[in-house]
Amino acid sequence: MSGHSKWSTIKRKKGALDAKKGAIFTKIIREITVSAREGGADIETNARLRTAVLKAKANNMPNDNIERGINKGIGKLEGVIYEEVRYEGYGPGGVAIMVDCLTDNKNRTTPEIRSAFSKNGGNLGETGSVNYLFARKGIITIDAAETTEDNLIDLLIEFNIDDIRTEDGQLIVTTPAEIFHAVSKQLMDKKFNLIMNEVSYIPLTTIPLDEKKAAQCLRIIEVLEDLDDIQNVYSNYDIPEEIMLKISQNQ
Repeated sequence: MSGHSKWSTIKRKKGALDAKKGAIFTKIIREITVSAREGGADIETNARLRTAVLKAKANNMPNDNIERGINKGIGKLEGVIYEEVRYEGYGPGGVAIMVDCLTDNKNRTTPEIRSAFSKNGGNLGETGSVNYLFARKGIITIDAAETTEDNLIDLLIEFNIDDIRTEDGQLIVTTPAEIFHAVSKQLMDKKFNLIMNEVSYIPLTTIPLDEKKAAQCLRIIEVLEDLDDIQNVYSNYDIPEEIMLKISQNQ
């Protein structure tokens, strides 16, 4: 019986991992399709598509999936038409939360997002209610074992980089969004392995949270990220490491 129980546990864990991988693939394929639809199929001239394809490859997505996503975007294959939508709102403690979606049905997506907020101590706001609290930046991460801050500074001296710092064994390069793709190409041309390579939104200020509000805020974000239509969730919370540890131990 114990062997059967162990096998059942393994199957459940594998099923959960496969489901998570499938959800990631769904989100990436949508981004590839929309990027190709808006900017064409050439990754050399379509920077947004190039970033999406790199993300797909980093997540071990088969090339056939990538090609199908591109072909759907440019109309070679039939596909769903996705609309880009942004939702903004507040979590516990007044934390700002911004959600970027690709959806084929706003009538489904809006209630799902509103429910995620309202059931976890937050509320959905109006368009423009929190986006001014974030700055659009390019984020590139490299394993610190590959190079040094000084070497990166020398390599990127011609660019107006915002910041280069070392954190948890990784070198993090932050750039203005406008030069992100040029910086990314420079690093890829030098054969660096880019762990993270994307345009994101970073908070201009952060809001500290106690344990209760932190747990509620993390729950909102977790629920949102599990929705198929959600591409990215941004927030300006500040949760101390010791509180984060307590929350993870209680889960």
